[in-house]
Amino acid sequence: MSDLTISFVQASLQWHSPAANHQELGRYIDEISIRTDLIVLPEMFTTGFSMEAAALAEPMEGPTLQWMRGVAAQRDAVVTGSFIVEEDGLYYNRLLWVRPDGSLSYYNKRHLFTMAGEHNVYAAGTERLIEEWRGWRICPLVCYDLRFPVWSRNPIDQPYDLLLYVANWPAIRRTAWITLLRARAIENLAYTLGVNCVGIDGNNHSYAGDSALLDMRGEYLVEVGNQETSITRALRRSELEAFRERFPALQDGDPFELGAATVRQ
Repeated sequence: MSDLTISFVQASLQWHSPAANHQELGRYIDEISIRTDLIVLPEMFTTGFSMEAAALAEPMEGPTLQWMRGVAAQRDAVVTGSFIVEEDGLYYNRLLWVRPDGSLSYYNKRHLFTMAGEHNVYAAGTERLIEEWRGWRICPLVCYDLRFPVWSRNPIDQPYDLLLYVANWPAIRRTAWITLLRARAIENLAYTLGVNCVGIDGNNHSYAGDSALLDMRGEYLVEVGNQETSITRALRRSELEAFRERFPALQDGDPFELGAATVRQ
């Protein structure tokens, strides 16, 4: 199987302004000068992390999905990130996985951040998403999910190769962000990507960025710091397979139930 080239954008999000964020994120995407397979944007990339869902939510077939489809088709890459969606009278912090042909999958954030009242506004997801893309298995999750290792756990029967988190993770808790990304990479023997934002939002919360790409050993491949940027890197299939063959720790996990499926931890 081939390597996978991934790109991600760390940016300051314009508060409650989807059109401005489409334009600004599009500018960073345009700076990606090489072919890429996957483009990853932060959590709630159209608005910042907001509880004003009634004013900001879009239908699934709204302008943000159309924008993502346009980018995916133009770049021949999957585009993913979360935004606020209204469906059947409920609001979701929903990650979309948009393919170049316009088809899509989605994941509703499972772990809602109760300290910000997210659980009072949004409906929680109930199912994980593991996507097959260009020979790679990829598990995309959202922000607070990072704190819950069972939900992130790699199944032994069909392990994913890349674990990714899109986030609005505040600077005051950056030590947890940095530490938990490394832990998830090590325990799941998978490449792990965390994509955060920078700047100060409309609630005066500060975001330090610290987006990072780690290998299956928990070693940094990319550390971004707090600048606004787009980064592109290739993930090496041969290195992942060789490490898992030398150190097959996943096979020694314990069985447990995750939803309807039995996996190993």
